[in-house]
Amino acid sequence: MMNINVKLFYDNPNPDEFVSMVPTSAHTGDGMGDLLAALCLRLQNKLSKRLAFSEELHASVMEVKELHGLGTTIDVIIVNGRIREGDTIVLAGQEGPIATQVRGLLQPAPMSELRVKGTYQHMKEIQGAQGVKLIAKDLEKALAGLPLYVATDLGEELFYKEEVCRGLSDALKAISVAPLGVYVVASTLGSLESLLVYLKSVDIPYSGISIGTVHKKDVMKSSVMVEREPKWAVILAFDVKVDKDAQKLAAELKVKIFTSEIIYRLQTQMEEYIDDLKRGNRQKHRDLAIYPCKLRILPDMVFNKRAPIVVGVHIEAGVVRERTPLCVPSKDCIHLGRVYSIESNHKPVEEARTGQEVCIRIDPLDGETPKLYGRHFDHNDLLVSKISRESIDVMKEHFRSDLNKEDWRLMVELKKLLDIF
Repeated sequence: MMNINVKLFYDNPNPDEFVSMVPTSAHTGDGMGDLLAALCLRLQNKLSKRLAFSEELHASVMEVKELHGLGTTIDVIIVNGRIREGDTIVLAGQEGPIATQVRGLLQPAPMSELRVKGTYQHMKEIQGAQGVKLIAKDLEKALAGLPLYVATDLGEELFYKEEVCRGLSDALKAISVAPLGVYVVASTLGSLESLLVYLKSVDIPYSGISIGTVHKKDVMKSSVMVEREPKWAVILAFDVKVDKDAQKLAAELKVKIFTSEIIYRLQTQMEEYIDDLKRGNRQKHRDLAIYPCKLRILPDMVFNKRAPIVVGVHIEAGVVRERTPLCVPSKDCIHLGRVYSIESNHKPVEEARTGQEVCIRIDPLDGETPKLYGRHFDHNDLLVSKISRESIDVMKEHFRSDLNKEDWRLMVELKKLLDIF
């Protein structure tokens, strides 16, 4: 954009002719107050004639707070219409619509903010557009981020209750969930939507959502994942309380509950939990994990021909690790035993990969007849890891990242070679 006439905002003789420029600093925050003031001034001067007040109430609950000496209160933004002391209001609650009577309307002293503690002024009536702190009974389970209505009679009260239920239900149904994922609970509809957007960006799926305190019903819904996918049997509770009965039930059903007032901390807790689960599962299934390998015996490096067999080998493909069972496909897949140890340059190593030459010791399994080099097999025979259907499934589930594409191609090759279905 070029050829624009500009002036500094404090030295602009004609805002209609010159665009006001407000210096700001992203590092220190300087100038942000001036920017907001200039923006508000511009809007008030240019758009004031378009403002129109309507008697029809348009209000939203912004926050639910515990106020010392007053109990639970709600901060409400009134866009249009008015609320009076004594009015019957209807709003969304954790266990259904709440209908209660306004006991007090509070506003902060002039030139102070609603969210800052201080002296409040008691008002008899509040007209939009402005914020107000509202005092009433039964607000403990009120939900923020949703509309608030004023009912003048019982008929309107029932109508608005249905409207509240429908609005909350439609808002939650509009959010698509995955068949497998965590259960997400947030304090408001807005914070829930923000959290879900963030979880999607970091590839954490969610299978259920709720607003308000974490209750037993939320734990029950999340517990479905214990059988289907244990790592997703988790409730991410953002800026909400957890009911004591829910905590007790979660411990019984093995559902983890992570709470925080910071979205990023929830992600960190979730990632640490998944990493711990992965480490535990890897350790639990380590004895069942069999890495694919093809070995060629080096004829001039046969150190011991009978149990334990000690030979030098060249790894033609794959990965050979300690405890890898070996067999000889060319001799009816006879089982030689397990790799007990691996040495490279006279130093013990846990594994060897494609292209390496190492010395391995093969011990027969308990109860098996020891095999003899030269009688049952020799350097002309290829040795391969004796994989099984179970070991393939374990590798896919818990050790997939340990193997590269070539290793997985070898796994498929061995699967066909050993007739595994």
